[in-house]
Amino acid sequence: MKGSRTLILGIPLILLLLGVAGYKYGYQRVKSDLSSIKEDEAVKAKLLDKYLALIAEKPQLEKRIAALKAERQADNSKLVDGQTPSLAAAALQETIKGIISGRGGSISSERVGKPENLGKFKVISVSIDAVLPDVRALSDILYSIETRTPYLVVKEIDARSRNLRDPKDLTIKLDIVALTAAK
Repeated sequence: MKGSRTLILGIPLILLLLGVAGYKYGYQRVKSDLSSIKEDEAVKAKLLDKYLALIAEKPQLEKRIAALKAERQADNSKLVDGQTPSLAAAALQETIKGIISGRGGSISSERVGKPENLGKFKVISVSIDAVLPDVRALSDILYSIETRTPYLVVKEIDARSRNLRDPKDLTIKLDIVALTAAK
């Protein structure tokens, strides 16, 4: 009887201990794993929402990029074009020569100055000595230089009459500067 009494008390105790062990090592572990999976799912859902928001902004960003490119292109049209400052100075020199010779002037000498740094830009300069037929041609040349795109600026001008008694021909010296992109 003593053995059956121990068995009657032992079996429920073993079942109780198995239930506690199953609860602690089975149910609670599964519950913690499930909460960890739910947390990961919440983080991934937030990340997915961020990605969807970024994808939704893509058309506006593309429009803004296109507008900025157009604005940059418009700004670049105001600069003298050339891959190097020397080529840009040569282009500036050819432009000025075309303006002067188109108004009846003749060029006696031309010099390209040393480019100067100005932040993201370089300042290029050209000095030209020319002979003009009259003051009207000088006025037309200055107007053409100052109002054209790319922007050109007359930095210095020296105009003198060749013959004081018959002041038709003018000898001029022009220093003209322009901006180019620094490369």
